[in-house]
Amino acid sequence: MSTPVELDPHSSTWAELATRESARLAAVLGDNLVAIHHIGSTSIPGIRAKPLVDLMPEVLSLERLDQAEPGFLKLGYEQCGEFGIPGRRFCMLSDSAGRRLYNVHCFETGTLGLQRHLAFRDYLRAHPERAREYEAEKIRCQQLHPDDTRAYSLAKDPWIKAAERDALAWRSELRGSECCAIDVF
Repeated sequence: MSTPVELDPHSSTWAELATRESARLAAVLGDNLVAIHHIGSTSIPGIRAKPLVDLMPEVLSLERLDQAEPGFLKLGYEQCGEFGIPGRRFCMLSDSAGRRLYNVHCFETGTLGLQRHLAFRDYLRAHPERAREYEAEKIRCQQLHPDDTRAYSLAKDPWIKAAERDALAWRSELRGSECCAIDVF
């Protein structure tokens, strides 16, 4: 089912929503949790984003995470398994009208998927000009596919892949110095 692509101006409430939802997730994840990171466009200051918060719990064990599924269901999350990315557990929370509120991407600590998301976020935060380029790409893709979020996502994927390569190289050059401020909730 296609849905319109909505891009809203950056909102400080997104960080507040991330903090609030992270607390609910932390209660379910318990001592398997390493950190919960706010990722995605809502975590990049100053750029437009779909009004949907992406969170990335970093866990010690996917096996233990899978055992916590009843807790996620109790919070109202729909479980989607790996959802196209090996080593990830993905789930979504929508409101009663079916509007998606949160995407949750869970990875084990130290995995490439986790590092890729953090590098991309931190790179765009540290390079506002690249963040503005990303916003321009998002707007371009929205204009191409205003009523189809899947086509919109596929259209911006080449830009994201190229920026991820730059982000990982940048992060590698910094060798874990101040580049990667971890936002733990």
